[in-house]
Amino acid sequence: MSIRVASLGFPRIGPQRELKVALESYWSGKTDARALRDEAAALRSRGWSAQRDRGVTVLPSNDFSLYDHVLDTSVMLGVVPEAYGPPGADLSLDRYFAMARGDATVKAMEMTKWFDTNYHYIVPEFRADQRFALTSRKPIEELLEARRLGYETRPVLLGPVSYLLMGKAVHASDPLALLPSVLPVYIDVLRQLADAGAQWVQVDEPVLVLDLGPAVREAFAAAYAAVAKRADCPNLLLATYFGALENNLDFALRLPVAGLHLDLVRGSGQLGDAVARAPRSMLLSLGVVDGRNVWRADLRAVLDRIEPVFAVRGSEQTMLAPSCSLLHVPVDLETEGNLDPEVRAWLAFALQKIDELRVLATAVDRGRDAVADALARSDEVVASRANSPKIHNTEVAARLLAAAPDSARRQRPFTERRDEQQKALRLPVLPSTTIGSFPQTAEVRKARAAHDRGTLGDGAYEDFLRDQTRMVIRWQEEVGLDVLVHGEFERNDMVQYFGEQLEGFAFTRHGWVQSYGSRCVRPPIIYGDVRRPEPMTVAWARFAQSLTSRPVKGMLTGPVTILQWSFVRDDLGRDVVCRQIAFALRDEVRDLEASGTRIIQIDEPALREGLPLRRSEWSAYLAWAVECFRIASSGVRDATQIQTHMCYGEFNDIVEAIASLDADVILIEAARSRMELLDAFQGHYTNDIGPGVYDIHSPRCPSVEEMTALLEGAAAKIAIERLWVTPDCGLKTRTWEEIRPALTNMVNAARSVRTKMSPKT
Repeated sequence: MSIRVASLGFPRIGPQRELKVALESYWSGKTDARALRDEAAALRSRGWSAQRDRGVTVLPSNDFSLYDHVLDTSVMLGVVPEAYGPPGADLSLDRYFAMARGDATVKAMEMTKWFDTNYHYIVPEFRADQRFALTSRKPIEELLEARRLGYETRPVLLGPVSYLLMGKAVHASDPLALLPSVLPVYIDVLRQLADAGAQWVQVDEPVLVLDLGPAVREAFAAAYAAVAKRADCPNLLLATYFGALENNLDFALRLPVAGLHLDLVRGSGQLGDAVARAPRSMLLSLGVVDGRNVWRADLRAVLDRIEPVFAVRGSEQTMLAPSCSLLHVPVDLETEGNLDPEVRAWLAFALQKIDELRVLATAVDRGRDAVADALARSDEVVASRANSPKIHNTEVAARLLAAAPDSARRQRPFTERRDEQQKALRLPVLPSTTIGSFPQTAEVRKARAAHDRGTLGDGAYEDFLRDQTRMVIRWQEEVGLDVLVHGEFERNDMVQYFGEQLEGFAFTRHGWVQSYGSRCVRPPIIYGDVRRPEPMTVAWARFAQSLTSRPVKGMLTGPVTILQWSFVRDDLGRDVVCRQIAFALRDEVRDLEASGTRIIQIDEPALREGLPLRRSEWSAYLAWAVECFRIASSGVRDATQIQTHMCYGEFNDIVEAIASLDADVILIEAARSRMELLDAFQGHYTNDIGPGVYDIHSPRCPSVEEMTALLEGAAAKIAIERLWVTPDCGLKTRTWEEIRPALTNMVNAARSVRTKMSPKT
C-alpha cells in the first residue's frame, strides 16, 4: 500500500496496566531495576508489534517512558536540580524517580497538567546559569532496540522551544534565553539519531497551537534555522496537536522542516489553508482520527475531506495519522466484553483507531469499493448514535430550559455567610482538614474486587465499609483534625463513582489511561443526557456524621471535573453537558444539606485544565464553567459552607474566575510550589483559602518545622483568619504508614502557628 499510516505515540501502560504493576513492585522493593527494565522492554516490543500488525507503516520510538516524557527530556539534557545530585550520565533509577516522586530525603519536582489534558508532567527547573549536556542517549538506544527487533521507527523528541516554555526558570526571568545553550545538545541528539539510521525524527512542538508573541516566534525561527544548516541531521516532522495553528499556520509552514503534522480533529478548519499554502516539497501529516476521545470516526466523512488532498499532493507528500499521540485513550476495545453492545459499537480505542486509519488508507489507495464493508459498518454506527433513544432525555432538556436566573447565585455575599457559618461550626483559627479520601489499602481493594465478582455479599461489604469509616473517623478525632471526612472507602474513583449512579454514563473494565507515573484512571464515557435518579452520597455522609460531634464534610466531584475527566459525547456542546451534570449535582447538594451535612466540598481540580488553549476562547469557557459550579453549589442556606479543591495548575490568569465561583473556602495545591501559588490570590481573592502544606504525591513525610514554615509563609500573604490547613490532595494513593505521621505533623504545625500568630482577643 502506497499510503503511509503513522503513529505519533502509543499508550505506555499496557492493556492490563503492566507498567503500573512493574513500577509499584520496584518502588516497594519487591523487584529490582533489571526486572523493571525488562518489563518496559517487553511493553515496547508488544506496542511496536501491535501497531505494525494493525497497519502502521511509520512506527514511533522514544514515545515510551517509565514516568514522564518531559522528565525524560530533562534527564537527556542534563537538567537535574542540585537537590537530586550532580547531573551526569550515571543517573540512577532511584534518582530519576526521586525527581518525579520525591523520597525520604528530597521533595518531588513540581508537577502540572500537559496542556488541557489530564496527563501530568514533571516541570523542568532551569537555573540562571543552567548548563546543558547530553546525559542520556535514550532516544538513540530505543531506536536501535526497535531495529534489533525488526522495526524501523521514527524517533519522537519534545521540541526545544516547547520544552523550554513548559519549564520553570528558578532565579532567571526567561527560559527562552537558554535556547542558544540547549540547541547544541538537540543537534547532537539529532546527529546521533541520523548516524544510527533514523531518516525522520518527529519533533513535538505543541506550543505552536497557542497564542505566540514575537519572542517565541523568533525562538522557533532561530532553533529550526540552526538545525537546517546541518547536513548531518535527519528530516524533521514538526508535530502540532490539541488545536489549530490558526495565525501560526503561515509561520509554521515557513519553518525549514521537511514535514508538518496537523491536528484535523480539534483544528478541522485548517486543512484547506494548509494544503493551499504548504510548499510542494513539505510532507503533510493529516491527523484525521481523534487521539483524545473514544468515538469511532465517520469514515465516509473523513474520506470526503482527505481524498481531494491526496489527489492534489499525492502519497509521497501526504500521510495519515491520529490527531495526536494515542497516549490519551485506552489500548484495546476488544477487552471490553461487558459494555452495552449498542454503546460499544460506537467506540474505538487505540488499536481500533489504527484500524480506522488502515481503512482510510486503503480507500484512498485502492478506492472505496475495496473497503465497502467497513464503510457500510461506519455508516451504521453514525446512524445508530444519531437515532438511539439512549442519547436523549426530554426531561433533562426541559429542566435546562426552565432554569431560573437566580439558580446560580447564593442568597447573600460571602462576608455575611461567613458569620453564620462560623456561629454554626465554631472552628478555631487555622482549622485543619483533609481533601477527602484516605488510603485505599490492599484490604479495601480486595473487598471491592470480591464484591464486584459477587463473592462478597452486599451486606458483608457494607459492614466492611462501615468498619473502615468508623476507624477513620476515630483516628481523625484522635489526631486532632478540626473538620473530618468519611474516607471515601466506598468509592472506586472520584469521577467514576458518580458516573455509575448517573444516567447517560458508560464504564469500561480495562479502559485505563495514564494520568502520571503509575497513576491510571478509567474515564467514564458520557454518551447521553445526564440525570440523577436518586441520592448518591447521602447515606454515607449521614452515617459518618452520626459517629462524631465534629463536622464531617460531604464530598462531591464538581461538574467541570466530571466533564473534563470523562470521554465526553461529541454530538452536543460541552457547556450543555456540563449544565446537565451541574443540575444533577445541585439535587445531591440539597439532599446532603437536608440530611444535616454542614460543610459540602465540591472538587474542581480540572477547572484550569479545561481552559481553552487560545485566550480568545477563555471568557466563553470560564463563563459557563463558573455558572455550572454555581448551579451545583447555590441551592443551599447561607449557614451551609461550600468548599472546593483545585490542584496542579497555574491560577494567576484565572483567579478572577475562581473568585466568581463564590465558594466559601478554596483548598489548593501549594506545597511543591512552596506557596508561590498564593501570589495569584493576594489582593484578588477575599474568601477563605487552604494552601496545601503536605505533598501527598511524594512518599516522604514533611516535618512539623517544614509545614510550620509553609504556614508562616502563607500567613505572610493571606490573613491568618482566612487560612485553612490541609494536604495538597486526597490521600487515596498513600499508605497509612505514610500519612499517620504526616497528618500528625500537619496538625501540630497548625497548632504551633495558631498559638504563635492568632489574633489576641
